[in-house]
Amino acid sequence: MNKNTILLGIAIVLITYANGIVSTKFLSDKNIQLQSLVDENKRLAEKLDEYETEGMHVTVTMYHPVREQTDSTPNILADGTRIKTDKASNYKFIAVSRNLLKRWGGWLDYGDFILLKGTNGKDGVYQVRDTMNKRWVNRIDILESPGTNPYKFETAKITRTNLVHSSTN
Repeated sequence: MNKNTILLGIAIVLITYANGIVSTKFLSDKNIQLQSLVDENKRLAEKLDEYETEGMHVTVTMYHPVREQTDSTPNILADGTRIKTDKASNYKFIAVSRNLLKRWGGWLDYGDFILLKGTNGKDGVYQVRDTMNKRWVNRIDILESPGTNPYKFETAKITRTNLVHSSTN
């Protein structure tokens, strides 16, 4: 073998080795980028869950129409509805946290009917008529008559229904 053939062979081996290192480094960089994109996609998907527009998980509590839990007019709800406080449980009305109301960027409006699921004995259709204190997020309060024992459900789900309220004159 001549010297040029040996040098050519060594050059081929070195180039192949270098390409292997470059290819390995290239693949490693691409895997890091891909994993970064997968992690970012997961983070964004979790963030998007906070902004569901139809149906979402909420914490459900209850409130009585009394001054200590509302304001100075416990018989008047946020939408102007007047109630008989001793009959509050019969109305099937709810108050929702502000983040759920359209006026604060949410997807519900006063008068909307929601389907509540995931509670023990409180599942059903309710109407949005009141607003909760601004400190609450992703929460609904069921209007209950004074004397009803407090309850809380942390894994309930609400969905807006197509029901409409019609008044007959």
